[in-house]
Amino acid sequence: MKIIYDNIAYSLQKAGGITIYWSELIKRIYKNENIIFYENKNDNIFRSSLNILTRKEGIMPFRLSRYLPFLKKLPSKSIFHSSYYRTSLQRDVINIVTVYDFTYEYFRNGLARIMHSWQKNLAIKNADGVICISDSTKRDLFKFLPNVDRKKVRTIHISAGNEFHRITDIEKLKKDSKFKILINKKIILYVGDRRSAYKNFMLAIDVVSSLKDYILVSVGSGEITKDENNNIKNKLQGKFYHFLGISRDELNILYNLSFCLLYPSSYEGFGIPVLEAMKAGCPVISTNSSSIPEVAGDAAILVDNIEQDSFVKSIKYLENKNLRNKLINKGFLQAEKFSWNLCYKQTREFYNEVNNWKSEK
Repeated sequence: MKIIYDNIAYSLQKAGGITIYWSELIKRIYKNENIIFYENKNDNIFRSSLNILTRKEGIMPFRLSRYLPFLKKLPSKSIFHSSYYRTSLQRDVINIVTVYDFTYEYFRNGLARIMHSWQKNLAIKNADGVICISDSTKRDLFKFLPNVDRKKVRTIHISAGNEFHRITDIEKLKKDSKFKILINKKIILYVGDRRSAYKNFMLAIDVVSSLKDYILVSVGSGEITKDENNNIKNKLQGKFYHFLGISRDELNILYNLSFCLLYPSSYEGFGIPVLEAMKAGCPVISTNSSSIPEVAGDAAILVDNIEQDSFVKSIKYLENKNLRNKLINKGFLQAEKFSWNLCYKQTREFYNEVNNWKSEK
């Protein structure tokens, strides 16, 4: 069976959960399968670490081609899996699409939402097989597209990499790493997108501003904006550090140095930082919403009310060492339920299932 991967996601984001997922699949499928990759020029962080041969899709401008079906002639009966909501129009090709979340449908308006939803809905309807990265995302799919054939939809959980683990000699690490500035500070860690309102970064600032002995450390998602900087200066007054462009090994160090991960997001398709933190032995405080309970299980503190007092109380609750250690140990056990090898195995099995369904028609 020939497999074709459409690596278009690498051109859509420099880093992020989608391209982590896609890269982890590629690492495994490239070793085991007869596969072709199509790709545009990009500067994605995770793509740069992959040693794969790719083909160029064509001369059409990327800004246009990203919204169109995949137009290259493909081998008959091959599997075409798009990283971001495209399908092949060939009748003899099996289309697989992965659905990550429904953030546009819940939180965006105007042309951006119209275009995204149109492309996603078309890809789902045209697909022979649909992968959802969580049961929460699958529920959202049936909410927004109730007429989709449920037989062709499968939940396949994603994961977090082996870079995330407990570091035993943390004192030596403090002295040798780029994070020496954080030594002897009680760190509340925030990871990921800050600019989407549903991520509640401004709420994280308010939470730390009301805690005397803690600092807020932010990772990723571009430079601090002018509005963010004004808010940080007014409310945190020197209790804030931001790290941009760090590796996953360095992020693991930060998880190990931190008192907890504060992940106040109102909505997630999966929530990879929750899993990364648990693998690294960093307690998680997050929200009891969307996919987060599915990922965290009983190994995190999840608040029902997404407000400042709820998070402050949760952080103070963690100051009990016995309770904190109990949560850390639960986190290790919960994280073992997810793996990239399992994700790849289930994905490959799903290809076979869909291929069999289509052969029977």
